[in-house]
Amino acid sequence: MKEDYYDILGVSKGASEAEIKKAYRKKAIEFHPDKNPGDAKAEEMFKKAAEAYEVLSDPDKRAKYDRFGHSAFDGSGGFGGGGMNMDDIFSQFGDIFGGAFGGGFGGFGGFGGGQRRMKGSNLRIRVKLTLEEVANGVEKKVKVRRKVQADGVTYKTCPTCHGTGQITKITNTILGRMQTATACTSCGGSGQTIDQKPHGADAQGLKVEEETVSIKIPPGVEDGMQLKVAGKGNEAPGNGVPGDLLVAIETVEHETLKREGDNLHYDLYISISEAVLGSSKEIDAVGGKVRIKLEPGIQSGKILRLRGKGISSLNGYGSGDLLVHVNVWTPKVTSKEQREFFERMQNDENFAPKPEKSDKSFFEKVKDMFS
Repeated sequence: MKEDYYDILGVSKGASEAEIKKAYRKKAIEFHPDKNPGDAKAEEMFKKAAEAYEVLSDPDKRAKYDRFGHSAFDGSGGFGGGGMNMDDIFSQFGDIFGGAFGGGFGGFGGFGGGQRRMKGSNLRIRVKLTLEEVANGVEKKVKVRRKVQADGVTYKTCPTCHGTGQITKITNTILGRMQTATACTSCGGSGQTIDQKPHGADAQGLKVEEETVSIKIPPGVEDGMQLKVAGKGNEAPGNGVPGDLLVAIETVEHETLKREGDNLHYDLYISISEAVLGSSKEIDAVGGKVRIKLEPGIQSGKILRLRGKGISSLNGYGSGDLLVHVNVWTPKVTSKEQREFFERMQNDENFAPKPEKSDKSFFEKVKDMFS
């Protein structure tokens, strides 16, 4: 079972953005590879701290984590069990460390001033899902046009930074000589520039190709949620790492079922005769049609709960329910014979309303729906 992100950083769930940033910096400096060379456990803690910070520093991801836990990201979003490597951490969070490691925060294999590996840009797509696909989960295959390194492209060491990816400047101040390191503007921090570029490649040695990407979407996702497929964005030039494919979820409205969290709602309209005599009705559910029995004398406004017939919970805690709202349909136009019948029933004691204590009020029914 994965550790809680708040516990990893040692902060409370109500911690501010500044407190989270401060806690991450403390943890990352403690377990930084420069301070713990060859220590696999320290490296693992370093990655865990970065994973926690990547989620908790983003308001949208933090809200999803607070609501769904690790299941909001596993296999699709966030890190998903190792989607970010050391290079990702250094490229994304290097500014957190300031001058803690000699003014530079290089890439994996060259800590503290080594060559930085660039990360390609992310791609974004939108995927439409039916309610049935949301309920059961689905694997979608989509075609993505992404930049990849062209065949035959070669790179050479950047003559400006000599392969370090950084330009170091020393300035004199009233506090003494200050050293700062910035990404090389000639190579963008990669330490490499184009040597030979094949026909059809852009200035970075990349070309656009279409690729079919498989996206595993877990049950219970919501409209507007964003998933991540690691490494399926645009590639980076040279020895860089590819960006990610960000998948925005869009749900298609169902014809008869309405979603509310993990529960589904269905409006069932029946005739007066069906309400009086009872009936058997077939209704829609995400797993197909289901048949329900209506007892004689059922009242309009009655809510029938079909447990487990709703949406599978994203956090893995079972499924919601299907709530069937019974509505007795009153005809607007009647025949002479029908009117005469109901006129005779106006003074019939059996047709007079006699609500029982077990017949809950509208407000009690609404309260039950959300309990």
